[in-house]
Amino acid sequence: MKLRKAGRMLGVALLATAAGAAFGQADYPSRPVRIIVPSSPGGGTDILTRLITPRLTERLGQTVVVDNRPGAGSIIGNDVVAKSTPDGYTLLMGISTLAILPSMHKKLPYDAMRDLAPVTQAISAPNILVVHPSLPVKTVKELIAFAQKRPGELNYASAGPGTNPHLSMELFLSMTKIKMVHIPYRGLGPAMVDLIAGQVVAATSTMLAGLPHIRSGRLRALGLTGTKRNNALPGLPTVAEAGVPGYEAVQWYGLFAPAKTPREIIGKLHGAMTGVLHSPAVKEKFAADGAEPVGNTPEEFARFMRSETDKWAKVVRAAGLEPR
Repeated sequence: MKLRKAGRMLGVALLATAAGAAFGQADYPSRPVRIIVPSSPGGGTDILTRLITPRLTERLGQTVVVDNRPGAGSIIGNDVVAKSTPDGYTLLMGISTLAILPSMHKKLPYDAMRDLAPVTQAISAPNILVVHPSLPVKTVKELIAFAQKRPGELNYASAGPGTNPHLSMELFLSMTKIKMVHIPYRGLGPAMVDLIAGQVVAATSTMLAGLPHIRSGRLRALGLTGTKRNNALPGLPTVAEAGVPGYEAVQWYGLFAPAKTPREIIGKLHGAMTGVLHSPAVKEKFAADGAEPVGNTPEEFARFMRSETDKWAKVVRAAGLEPR
């Protein structure tokens, strides 16, 4: 008799717990949502996220805040989200570096494919090969010729080891057979500060971070890292057409949640995020910054992540970079 009563009580408790969880998902979000940006303020990821969050706030009905967690080439911020409670209140604005890091490190504190749940790819954009105006080069071919005569004398900045800007430049160096010294920073924001100051002479910058400085004349653009020209800089050729045939390295950004986040919450986030990405004002802003909104499904984004991871693994091997 006591066993039957205990069983009934346990059943009621489980039903209550399930009902509470279901209500919590239906009521999501009931408090502010945090998006982790795994880089410093001022970089492309930070700029993109701060453009999106006010509009995401409107669609979700709760405040969405940006939390910058730079360091270790985005590993610190990625790990924060990978280990967060899967309730939809801590999210990640991931960058293409996510697909590069597994090939650059023998061991990571998380597994992106296992510990993160893709929501949607936000935008895709080429990087820009830029130099300080004091460098006496105005084209990709002139940079190659100048560097060939000074092996190891020139330096370049990146957002950190294993980041997309780092690998974009390493791919360029590998394909052109030139040698430059890598100076890593804790994010693209600090890298841009030193590049503008002339402490370093070159970098591959994201469109979002580099465009204002190119337009002001503080940096000189030599080429786009994508496969086609961009309306934001219509006169600028791609690196491939400017002297390095076959070169391509595109930057992308996407929203992730911790793995095991309920499907209902992922669906609500996906609907809100794609609504923001496809709104006329945001599309117009992205176009002016040389970026293209994507807004694919979680399943499509997961497949894209796998293909990107495979692609960059081949680039790392071809560049002769050893995992740390």
